[in-house]
Amino acid sequence: MRTNPLLPHRFKTLGWILFIPAAIAGIFIITTEAPPAFLNCQLPTVIQQLNGNETETNVNLANTLVGIVLIIGGLLLMLSKAEQEDEYISELRLNALLWAVVVNYALLLLALILVFDVNFLYVMIYNMFTILLIFILRFEYLLYQAKKSNP
Repeated sequence: MRTNPLLPHRFKTLGWILFIPAAIAGIFIITTEAPPAFLNCQLPTVIQQLNGNETETNVNLANTLVGIVLIIGGLLLMLSKAEQEDEYISELRLNALLWAVVVNYALLLLALILVFDVNFLYVMIYNMFTILLIFILRFEYLLYQAKKSNP
């Protein structure tokens, strides 16, 4: 049977090292609404340059950096092999992915009905991370349940 190519198990540790601090930093930035000032800089704006407007804008890179690290850490967690990768673990992985997609889109449908204006933009920003987060939570829970029932 041909299996999906996954990263070696050691990448899972790196994934946790990236994911957890990025999640904490993201929650901190969201709750305090005060990104670190040392990450302020001027960057070129591609879209505005195409329209013939401003060529640079002042931005804070905190959200961008946290998002990049969170996505890379989440993907490392998602795509790393379990300690003992077999067909059962592959089935759990597929189940967790399917579950994450269904729950993500159920939440998105709910948001489409209940959230409007600028707040919907925030929902869409968070939506970038929900499939990764739901998959990681569900897969780790399924692994925990499998280990608990099969010592």
